[in-house]
Amino acid sequence: MVELVETPIPDLVVLRLELHEDSRGWFKENWQREKMLAAGLPDFGPVQNNMSLNAHRGATRGIHTEPWDKLVSVATGRVFAAWVDMRQGPSFGEVFYLEMGPDTAVFVPRGVGNSYQALEDGTVYSYLVNDHWRPGINYPALHLGDPTCAIPWPIPLAEAEISEKDHANPTLDAVTPVAPKRTLIIGANGQLGRALHDQFPDADLVDLVADTPRGVAALDASDASALAAVPWRDYSVVLNAAAYTAVDAAETNDGRVAAWTANATAPALLALAADEHGFTLVHYSSEYVFDGTRELHTEDEPLSPLGVYAQSKAAGDVAVGTVRRHYLLRTSWVVGEGRNFVRTMRDLANRGVSPAVVDDQVGRLTFTSELARATAHLLSTRAEFGTYNVTNGGEPMTWFDVAAEVYARSGRARDDVARTTTAAYADGKDLAPRPQHSVLNLTKLEATGFVPEPALRTLARYLETLSES
Repeated sequence: MVELVETPIPDLVVLRLELHEDSRGWFKENWQREKMLAAGLPDFGPVQNNMSLNAHRGATRGIHTEPWDKLVSVATGRVFAAWVDMRQGPSFGEVFYLEMGPDTAVFVPRGVGNSYQALEDGTVYSYLVNDHWRPGINYPALHLGDPTCAIPWPIPLAEAEISEKDHANPTLDAVTPVAPKRTLIIGANGQLGRALHDQFPDADLVDLVADTPRGVAALDASDASALAAVPWRDYSVVLNAAAYTAVDAAETNDGRVAAWTANATAPALLALAADEHGFTLVHYSSEYVFDGTRELHTEDEPLSPLGVYAQSKAAGDVAVGTVRRHYLLRTSWVVGEGRNFVRTMRDLANRGVSPAVVDDQVGRLTFTSELARATAHLLSTRAEFGTYNVTNGGEPMTWFDVAAEVYARSGRARDDVARTTTAAYADGKDLAPRPQHSVLNLTKLEATGFVPEPALRTLARYLETLSES
């Protein structure tokens, strides 16, 4: 049985471990992933286990703020352990301490300084960490006797065994706080990428083509060597908004290659990086991964893509689904900044054109602002990792319904839009197959506390922005 106890330092938790004792001594599960995750410990992905022997009572180490998460525990003996939050934010300088024996472990998040004092000869202290130690790593350290923190060491520091290096550590007023890990947006030039930047204004931005005035750097996410040069450990979240979305062009020889490169190869490489470096990968998919024979699509529906674009997106979904920390957001009928169906209908209405629009494909609009808002919600609430359907709310509509609504809100009559069928519209054209039913079930998303805004409400606001531009 593992019991987690929260502390005044955010995300620093104490674990009470079960010791199985008999005449020979004791046995404990120092790290048991399944049980500890069930108890509420984050899945921090440890890769290295370090041990420290403290030969004499009074040996004192720290306060060190290595750039990784760790689970610390005592193999034998006892320690007085103390932690100081050295992260940017309101908890900077917060102190927590306790006495530890073999029955206690503590999860220490990145940016929190760790220290301890051996209370018995032959004490062994263990560190389970989620990054490899390498020479030359610099990190903040704090003087053990810092007067602001005022840690009540049981053995006075004047009588303790302390290294020269730790004697030289600065006081808290001279420590540069540890900056939080950052967010990276891939595909920042696209309509979704721009909406994500509005939601995450401090994020780093990359795309296939650089946009220097906007601060967008060039990165080909399908190039393994280019990805290898990215400092992934600096990021806690990577939002992959890059995609090839030319559904019909994907059916051509060149388009097929481009679609698979952007929609399958790049997500697969990002999936490998996410698991290696421990960041959360957010990837955006499409209802096109389904053939549209079901009227309502749930997250667990088997993949059944029809065309090349759909097949490439489905391949990306499979790759991202293997990542420990991932959100796969499946959406439909996306509208945002730039060219899209709503803008096209608005332009036609303003020009006096009366189009024929298909009335046998059913779905919901998804505005990029709503998709970005849902992304922020899932991340901030730490919702369970996995796949989520994300669209605007309200009653499902056909493309004809959307067009008629745009016309009505543009001062034109609804019957200025004519109805047609998918088959009639496609006659004589080289078009990719499209799902007839694109409505996504939003129950799982709503269960996280997210309330999708009705599509018509967002549509009205979007059309107002078009009028102003």
